[in-house]
Amino acid sequence: MDAETSIQGLIQKAYDNLNASDAGAALLALEEALRLDFEHPEVVYALKCVNWWTDRTKSLGDIHSPYDRGGFILSQWNAFYTFLDRIGPGYERCIFAVRRYVFSAALLAFQDILGEGINEHDPGLLLQVGRCYKGVGNFDLALKYLEQAARFRREDGETLSHLADVNALLGETRAAKALFREAFFTDPQSIDLRSLDSELIRLLADRVRDLGYKSPELEEWIPIYGALYGVFSVRRELKQVELGRLKQAIFSLENEVRSRTESKALTLPRLINRYFWLLDHYITAGEDPVLIEETMLKIKVLDPAIYELYRR
Repeated sequence: MDAETSIQGLIQKAYDNLNASDAGAALLALEEALRLDFEHPEVVYALKCVNWWTDRTKSLGDIHSPYDRGGFILSQWNAFYTFLDRIGPGYERCIFAVRRYVFSAALLAFQDILGEGINEHDPGLLLQVGRCYKGVGNFDLALKYLEQAARFRREDGETLSHLADVNALLGETRAAKALFREAFFTDPQSIDLRSLDSELIRLLADRVRDLGYKSPELEEWIPIYGALYGVFSVRRELKQVELGRLKQAIFSLENEVRSRTESKALTLPRLINRYFWLLDHYITAGEDPVLIEETMLKIKVLDPAIYELYRR
């Protein structure tokens, strides 16, 4: 057996150990592989990742609350992505194995307090458990817990985005499109794009990012281009109370756009998104075409390019 074959076997052993929640055994396998080739790029990369996590989680025993322990683990996931950006191009199978290890550890903590239905009405806990099941690849259980969380948080962008993501991963595209549209209407700034895994939302985010938008503006423009590109294509007629709230939000944002030029980077796309929702309602409800044209002209004044794209 040549050295490369041995190294690949040790790398796979390390990933299998991570999948089994044994970071210590994973480190031993990677260190053995490093002795065979001190500069092997995947071994070096994997060691950096595993060492980063073992360093970050070595004080977990000092966190006595299971909820806080699970929350701390998940809070490090974004920091980990920042670390990955620093160390350069990665290896998907490594990131996948680390992901399984991390979300399994967080899930274990949350399950300690989930109990026998004792905390089944805690939307924050249900959201975290659903996120963890999504992270380990159990999409059916993720759907179960995220649907429960969404019943308590009907207007929470973060919860709706994860529920949409799981629906997309399960192939429920229509439900995913509707839920993503609701999530990005409700609160785009609460949505963590790096925590979403489905190709549907990742491709859309990449396309909008390629237009030059970065966070936090990126999250505000995603629903607009989602509508223009036909991704957020599932529309619905609004209830009267929803329509009233929408018109009030439009009125407030129109005043903001007119009076506060420094905030236009966020308020302008937010306003256009609400115009889109109003147009969808008018069209779905069969309202007077004059109302549709008036709203279109408002979009034209704000952003002629978006107006032309919508007209196509």
